[in-house]
Amino acid sequence: MQRARVNGVELAYELRGAGAPIVMIHGAQGDQTMFSGLAAAFANNFRVLTFDQRGSGLSEKPAGDYSIAMLADDTAALMEHVGFSSADVIGVSMGGMIAQELALRHPDKIHRLILGCTTAGGPKAMRIGVNAAYSTQPMSAEERGRALAEAAFTKGYIARHPEIVAAMIEARRNTPLDPAVLERRMKAAMKHDTYDRLPGITCPTLVITGKDDALISWENSRIIAERIAGAKLAILEPAGHCFWLEQPEESGAAIRRFLE
Repeated sequence: MQRARVNGVELAYELRGAGAPIVMIHGAQGDQTMFSGLAAAFANNFRVLTFDQRGSGLSEKPAGDYSIAMLADDTAALMEHVGFSSADVIGVSMGGMIAQELALRHPDKIHRLILGCTTAGGPKAMRIGVNAAYSTQPMSAEERGRALAEAAFTKGYIARHPEIVAAMIEARRNTPLDPAVLERRMKAAMKHDTYDRLPGITCPTLVITGKDDALISWENSRIIAERIAGAKLAILEPAGHCFWLEQPEESGAAIRRFLE
């Protein structure tokens, strides 16, 4: 793990692999470990950058208000730090919101854009479910980990892979969430609104999600794809919010087809 100070905050990041640069941007209460499998799969052909955003994982968690624009600027600055003049960018959930802002604020930084299980936000967005996993009240690792697993995966997947619940609990035990920091991040996500600006994204774009997403309805992906000229839409089923974990082969193949 490496560290860099950008925009006044120290971020933890990791570079792996060789080839064309690709950046992976995680979701609201996750960190870069959520891309462990995906990053490893792409490291054979890409130089993969994963990182913990401000307020997440092993990065600093400064006080004060956060915004999606701020997190997009952090991403652009970190790309500069590691020598990525531009890259393919994958953002999922809140990371997809950050990726949208990155494309709008720093269009020169993005070669191709992949938006996963995310939303344009604003009044035209479809249902966004918030369950106990996103509570800003203190919770035990067991409570938060179990709630997140139940929100992020389909019931069928959990039935076939009950170990995912234990893994989520262990992740929360190893990296406990500060409710105050989560609240700052969630407030930033809830203020996100790119609907009217999405036509300004001109890079090749893939919008991908799980049909059974209980947190951010798949219809939000349809809306985004309709607002970005030439965008491709991929709907995986059965798959919940963490589609790249639930359907690793199918999602990986869809992303590779787009990048190729």
